Amino acid sequence: MTTNDDGTRVAAESKTVTAVGTNEAVETVETVETVKGIGTNEGAVKAEQSLASRIAARAGGGVARVFLILVGLFWLMPTIGLLLSSLRDSTDIAASGWWKVFTAPAELTTANYSQLLDNDIITNSLLSTIVITVPSTLLVVVIGSLAGYAFAWMDFPGRDWWFLVVVGLLVVPVQVALIPVSKLFGAIGIFETTFGVIMFHVAFGLPFAIFLLRNFFAEIPRELLEAARLDGAGEIRLFTRVVMPLGGPAIASLGIFQFLWVWNDMLVALIFADSKNPPITVALQQQVRQFGNNIDVLAPGAFVSMVIPLVVFFAFQRQFVTGVMAGAVK
Repeated sequence: MTTNDDGTRVAAESKTVTAVGTNEAVETVETVETVKGIGTNEGAVKAEQSLASRIAARAGGGVARVFLILVGLFWLMPTIGLLLSSLRDSTDIAASGWWKVFTAPAELTTANYSQLLDNDIITNSLLSTIVITVPSTLLVVVIGSLAGYAFAWMDFPGRDWWFLVVVGLLVVPVQVALIPVSKLFGAIGIFETTFGVIMFHVAFGLPFAIFLLRNFFAEIPRELLEAARLDGAGEIRLFTRVVMPLGGPAIASLGIFQFLWVWNDMLVALIFADSKNPPITVALQQQVRQFGNNIDVLAPGAFVSMVIPLVVFFAFQRQFVTGVMAGAVK
């Protein structure tokens, strides 16, 4: 009886264990299916979120693009208005705004530019502006490149202190130096001369040039320069063969910046330039003061003076942005 009872108890316990195992297996399967269901739902949610984020990103990019195009058109509107005004007769300009050409395109004419070429004051002022701008730009680029290389890679006494002086000169406004420099130029006999205007632009353009190029040249790997020195390259060959080619973007951006500043300058030219042969900005201002209503000459002259720096900027805008961003941080 005991044996049978034990056997019966063992069988019952085994059935119970089997039932418990079966229930646990069922619960495990249900848990796995639940987890799979949750994972599937999370995957669907993530897929919906990624799809929504992609749609939002594309919509946002499209909106930003349209906004930038509108800003660009708004920025170019004065230039477009000046161009259309320069192609209209003075009577038409006095009668209505430049936007009327869209409804009356027959008003457009090139007679104003013919008159501009016959105006000796404007043509001579354009030549004078070129004579001032080109040397001022080249001197700043050459001297600034040499000084930037010296501050970046040459050891000399007080190098860091001299560089701090150069950085401090960046904050000196042009207006502060007008009277002292005028007295100096008058004493040495270069006041109201083209050479005096060039020297003024070079002096005030060099601090920014040295600051920009020094920071750019300092990012050149030292190993590259040391390898060139091991090959027997001196400082001049190192500067011309290694540093100058690598510093092309910064040098190009500096040239564009200096060109735009000198070409569009009026204050320095009004004070230091020759009054008989002034740059284009001063010549246009004198035309307004003397004649007042000769818009048929002022409009094409102003557009020509504006379009040249615009062409230079848009032609080299990539180098300009690359050089300025690279020289702004080390």
